[in-house]
Amino acid sequence: MSDAGDANGDGSRGETESADGERTASDSGRTNTGQAGLPQLRVIADYQFGAGAGEALFPSGESLRVKRTTSGRPEQIHADAGRIVSFGTDGRFTLGLEGGRRLHDVLSHPAYRVVVDDESEPFVRDEKNVFAKFVLEAGEEIRPGDEVLVVHERGELIAVGTAQLAAEAIADFETGMAVNVREGASAEN
Repeated sequence: MSDAGDANGDGSRGETESADGERTASDSGRTNTGQAGLPQLRVIADYQFGAGAGEALFPSGESLRVKRTTSGRPEQIHADAGRIVSFGTDGRFTLGLEGGRRLHDVLSHPAYRVVVDDESEPFVRDEKNVFAKFVLEAGEEIRPGDEVLVVHERGELIAVGTAQLAAEAIADFETGMAVNVREGASAEN
């Protein structure tokens, strides 16, 4: 790995880049390419998921791998445990299972959660979508397109995905897809 150098001119470390083109991020702010660093990504996470989400997803002092596009825009952020998020061209994060775990630990219940029962659990873990009639509870702030945590009624995170309906519609509808599941947690995880 080669050091990206003093990106800010303040002695703080930038990112290091591995042989495969991934960079390991520190808390340096902007990199020498002028693109968003971890402090800016934390602000975006706080805006998308609420106060504290940025620090939960990208803790200070943790070495994270940031995969960037050829233009330098952050594309994916990984920890040793797996993908935390992807950063879309729309400026929003798409959760990986590791990111879901981190948010599950800090967000108050039922924020950004869609709760399902025993009947749905094995299907959701197998990355099948969640249908409205099987949802027991949904965080009231959920809007279509929001990233959500799919949680078993016991409180265990079983998947992450994208809400297809608003929380009110999820509660009211007897049919229709509530969550497009992206990644499920195996029973062993």
